[in-house]
Amino acid sequence: MVELDKSISFDGRDIRLKVGLLAPQAGGSVLIQSGDTAVLVTATRSESREGIDFLPLLVDYEERLYAAGRIPGGFLRREGRPPEKVTLTSRLIDRPLRPLFPSWLRDDIQIVATTLSMDEQVPPDVLA
Repeated sequence: MVELDKSISFDGRDIRLKVGLLAPQAGGSVLIQSGDTAVLVTATRSESREGIDFLPLLVDYEERLYAAGRIPGGFLRREGRPPEKVTLTSRLIDRPLRPLFPSWLRDDIQIVATTLSMDEQVPPDVLA
């Protein structure tokens, strides 16, 4: 996979895009950094299934507690159910992407945006 490192300035902040640096088994990956916030976005595709007449696009946004420096404590040490904001952010990513795919495409496509680290100044959902 080709590695590419690009930096752009948006709204007075530097946004750094690193393509192909992480997740080499994914079809494509980009690490987006601004300040101390880092989001890894990966995309994969598999062959189409028989008998479907829609685009099976899955967009998943994951905001982990370790990104903010909070490790769950207590008996189970699990993160629990994701908040409603995560579902809404996934939909905000999905809605503008869906019309960009050709109408004949029926391949399973999965896009996962994972927050790796968080800064209070730069919200990770905007970078995703």
